[in-house]
Amino acid sequence: MNSFAKLPLAALAGALSMAAMTASASPLQDTAAPAAQAAPAAAQPANPAVGGAAMDATKTIVDNAGAAPNLSTLVSAVKAADLAATLSGPGPFTVFAPTNDAFSRLAPGTVDTLLKPENKATLVKVLTYHVVPGTITGAQLLAQIDAGGGKVVLKTVEGEPLTVTKEGQAVALIDVNGNKSYIEVPDVRQSNGVVHVVNGVVLPKLN
Repeated sequence: MNSFAKLPLAALAGALSMAAMTASASPLQDTAAPAAQAAPAAAQPANPAVGGAAMDATKTIVDNAGAAPNLSTLVSAVKAADLAATLSGPGPFTVFAPTNDAFSRLAPGTVDTLLKPENKATLVKVLTYHVVPGTITGAQLLAQIDAGGGKVVLKTVEGEPLTVTKEGQAVALIDVNGNKSYIEVPDVRQSNGVVHVVNGVVLPKLN
């Protein structure tokens, strides 16, 4: 079983803590105060950078991935699979996006083989196994894991299940083959969904 170094998800814990703080805010307010004196709505947190590149929440998954230097292998694969138009569409999608390092941990020659035109169908299966319909934020993912007694099983666009669990402060993805990877950068907002950058490639059944 492939296993990659666990990475902390302080951002997810922070999101849950902020939600709790908001929910427990003091109800003692001056309801007669003019609207102009009302507290402003909480500002949207800054979008995380990926590979040192700024991510624009008004742009699509494909546009932002193309700007991230550590997602160039993923972008090449998406183009080879003719999925760029789909992932530029309205969605929304939740994408677990493997980094270049994640692809490099596959067996030597695997990526080159997948990118060959004759293997397009297999490449599409691999890539769509990293995509879940709808938008699932990090906080929602943690809530689903807790509600599921320690894990949640997501149905991917590819059709096979992807199991997500917590390991301390890390969130792990476990594919149908038992391979494991971890979320590295959560909650990268997109105009058509959300991306969680992961440090491993999850694989569906390919036989």
